Amino acid sequence: MTEQEQPKVETITISTEEGKEETFEILSTFKQDNGHQYMLLVPMEEELSEGAEEETLEQEVYPFRYEEKGDDVILYPIEEESEWDMIEEVLNTLQDEEEVD
Repeated sequence: MTEQEQPKVETITISTEEGKEETFEILSTFKQDNGHQYMLLVPMEEELSEGAEEETLEQEVYPFRYEEKGDDVILYPIEEESEWDMIEEVLNTLQDEEEVD
């Protein structure tokens, strides 16, 4: 891949309770053995400030359980401790894979 080519970024737009729309990058999606599907989202990055290194930035990750209903995606908050533990494990694995690259 040349420097000019950018990988395609999948996004999702979420309406907040205040009616504001926010766009998030889909970091990862995965399905568990129990059939539940999960999505990890990060806010779309604003332009980096001058001199900022992209790799050194920490991002807030928002995990959700989700269902697809036709063209719609319904997001559910993570509430169970076991789900939080599983999400943490997935994030650690993704971080380890990123460090290897």
